[in-house]
Amino acid sequence: MYSFFRPLLFKLDPETAHHLTLQLIRLGAYQPMNLLLRAMYTAPEKPVDAFGLHFPNPVGLAAGYDKDGLAWRGLATLGFGHIEVGTVTPRPQPGNPKPRVFRLVEDRAVINRMGFPGLGADYVARRLRRRNDRQVIVGVNLGKNKDTPLENAASDYITLMRQFTPLADYIAINVSSPNTVGLRHLQGREMLEGLLGAIAKERENITAGRGGRAPILVKLAPDLSDEELDDALEVILRTGMDGVIATNTTLGRAGLRSNRREETGGLSGEPLRVRSEAVLRSVVKKLDGRLPVVSVGGIMRPEDARARLDAGAALVQVYTGLVYAGPGLVKQIVQKLQ
Repeated sequence: MYSFFRPLLFKLDPETAHHLTLQLIRLGAYQPMNLLLRAMYTAPEKPVDAFGLHFPNPVGLAAGYDKDGLAWRGLATLGFGHIEVGTVTPRPQPGNPKPRVFRLVEDRAVINRMGFPGLGADYVARRLRRRNDRQVIVGVNLGKNKDTPLENAASDYITLMRQFTPLADYIAINVSSPNTVGLRHLQGREMLEGLLGAIAKERENITAGRGGRAPILVKLAPDLSDEELDDALEVILRTGMDGVIATNTTLGRAGLRSNRREETGGLSGEPLRVRSEAVLRSVVKKLDGRLPVVSVGGIMRPEDARARLDAGAALVQVYTGLVYAGPGLVKQIVQKLQ
């Protein structure tokens, strides 16, 4: 079915196509569409335990698709073991000027420079308060507002933690998007230590107040040097975080054929596959079993997911792979793992 619709979608501007598919998948929350989609896309059971959570299968939806928590119920019908909503910022913001999403069809890739557009934390929180079941695990990816100075970034993340710890199954700290000016500086040892130290302290306060203790994962970039990666992982361990997500999009452009390759922003899809897998292997080796790792970036086919899990990832996430392969990718991956 998707092979029929994809050429039509690809005639649309990428961001327009995204909003259209997001609105369509929202219908999956309602009968009879819910039953139809579950019949088509429900994946076999392949349970995984990580971060103290029980996942029905290891394949999740990466942050960026459902930024405002609009469609997580519909998305749950497509076989995902978990869905990561966001990136959410404390206050609404428009993101970067359009156009800001570009398909690189020849490379099976996407470049985006969205800049965390969204309706803000209050809106997303209202959407998640309506959860009346826990059949699918929902994480929330947190980021700072564009106009919040880096030295005050912790206040944005703490505000979001207070709001979403009772609502999310896990929290992801996004310090690695290339599309908010300066955000990646938060991955440096000193700034990351200050940020995660403040987050760890706030988690103690939330837990003491019986607000719950959602696992906290930190999402890292694929462009860190080996020394920078060492520093980041050391801080993540020392501050008691629960896991690592590797990786976000890349600023690299090596080997691209598309005439869109000079567009600024984060690159995802097939060209990220090798780098993201290399970073995963490095992270797994450095952590040596002390924390679970979620692998994302360049997972375009079932074999890619299998390679990441074989390399030590506890879970995988997809996004750009869905753009090119369609929603059946999730079920295909889990079937391949049987």
